[in-house]
Amino acid sequence: QVQVVESGGGLVQAGGSLRLSCAASGSRFSIDDMGWYRQAPGKQRELVARIGRGGTTNYADSVKGRFIISRGNAENTVYLHMSSLKPEDTAVYYCAADYFSATYWGQGTQVTVSS
Repeated sequence: QVQVVESGGGLVQAGGSLRLSCAASGSRFSIDDMGWYRQAPGKQRELVARIGRGGTTNYADSVKGRFIISRGNAENTVYLHMSSLKPEDTAVYYCAADYFSATYWGQGTQVTVSS
């Protein structure tokens, strides 16, 4: 069973930066794609950024130029570097790991951006 754990959320002022971390464990082989999603109160969960095992990335239009997703040196880790944060970035951020046609989710980490 793959387990996904996020960390790094918190409270930050508008214009500030945060880095989220995610580690997937319990897989026998390397994880395929990993990604970050977010869900604000009253809204659906949405894609923020994804990265393939080969390093290919894609981003939501709302975060392009501000957020960077990257793989860590440790296997099955991924980071989300968030800068120029806006109040509308406030949400619970979830890490997702794709492994053999299944998607495994972390418990989420709260990011709050104050104006």
